[in-house]
Amino acid sequence: MNIKPKSNENIKQGVNENRPLADILRPKNLSDIVGQSHLLGENGSLNSMLKSGNLSSIIFWGPAGVGKTSVARLIAKEVDYDFVQTSAIFSGVAVLKKIFEEARLASEQGRKTLLFVDEIHRFNRAQQDCFLPVIEDGTITLLGATTENPSFELNSALLSRAKVLQFEPLITHDLEALLKRAELFKDKNLPLSDAAREVLISLADGDGRAVLGLAQEVFSNIINDEILDEKALLSLVQRRAPIYDKGQDGHYNLISALHKSVRGSDPDAALYYFARMLDAGEDPMFLARRLIRMAVEDIGLADPNALTQTIAARDAYQMLGSPEGELALAQAVIYLCVAPKSNAVYKAYKSARNMAKKSGSLMPPKAILNAPTKLMGEAGYGEGYIYDHDTPQGFSGQNYFPTNIGRQKFYTPVERGFERDIKKRLDYFTSLRNKKNIGN
Repeated sequence: MNIKPKSNENIKQGVNENRPLADILRPKNLSDIVGQSHLLGENGSLNSMLKSGNLSSIIFWGPAGVGKTSVARLIAKEVDYDFVQTSAIFSGVAVLKKIFEEARLASEQGRKTLLFVDEIHRFNRAQQDCFLPVIEDGTITLLGATTENPSFELNSALLSRAKVLQFEPLITHDLEALLKRAELFKDKNLPLSDAAREVLISLADGDGRAVLGLAQEVFSNIINDEILDEKALLSLVQRRAPIYDKGQDGHYNLISALHKSVRGSDPDAALYYFARMLDAGEDPMFLARRLIRMAVEDIGLADPNALTQTIAARDAYQMLGSPEGELALAQAVIYLCVAPKSNAVYKAYKSARNMAKKSGSLMPPKAILNAPTKLMGEAGYGEGYIYDHDTPQGFSGQNYFPTNIGRQKFYTPVERGFERDIKKRLDYFTSLRNKKNIGN
């Protein structure tokens, strides 16, 4: 959204300057919202909904500090609903029932209620079910806000009654606009060098509330109009931890990005996501395990040494610890990226598993079974078995599959890396089998 400049006098009127800047500069109109043009722009989905006058229940999904609460408040103002706010952290079913009863009374008097529930994902499944009947009968219009993926955290029944709108982290341009708004309020510029200003914006990590908090800290601690460089800024403000929850979306998003960068043979992107996860406090051994998995899933026998490299990197990390051990893991990341790719082993294993489940407990051919007892020998166990080492090519070509399903083909090597050689060997074995006409 474009920001409408306000005069300093208008902003400061009746304001307690000791309050947090993020609260002082909270938007008064939807047009004041920074960012989220995909929702609030001319053709934005939320803007279109408001213009149509058809406001339905909505779940706002996005990281902290991007305007979810502000937008909820301003929507209520825009549509002239009674606005009620609660948080799943502090309220339970009893509080919700009281809100619903008050909303029913308001409805009888011709007023509509917009209920904003922050951190809605913190309600358990039974608590979430409380919303269903009051949404259904129009007692309330629900606006829920969550930083977690609604697909995993909210009941499907609740999701089916609400539209999910995703809020995005603020970009540099948006955060810069907020800093200018803060400077207008303070009647002075932030005492930062250009490089330090860029650092401050990067520390906010897409969070508007954070960038204003950092700016307020700078304003409050500067003496004699000194200009801070990058080093001085970092010594003044505490570094903000990246948005990352090892049990939630941040964790899964970044490991997915790392895995796909490796699969896509991009060592630079892979190192970037690898470094971001470490920087956010990810367990290096989790990353080591995932690298081992990538070695067998996406490279396999195209480069058998990939598995050796990743296991060696894990062992090196266990020997060296942090921070030296991370370099061994980084080396494995690069090795996996530049290695030839093949998922032939992965696909072959899945196909074999599916066949094993479908075929049940079929008996292997008696010829390849041992006959340790006389009875088993008389039953034909081991009869007709050809000892491969006794053949000229070291290959008998006999059938090893249960008779009822016949020969199956699960593994198809690709024409890349070492699997090119494996394919030649398998083609050779197939030609011998065809010549012998055994077990086909």
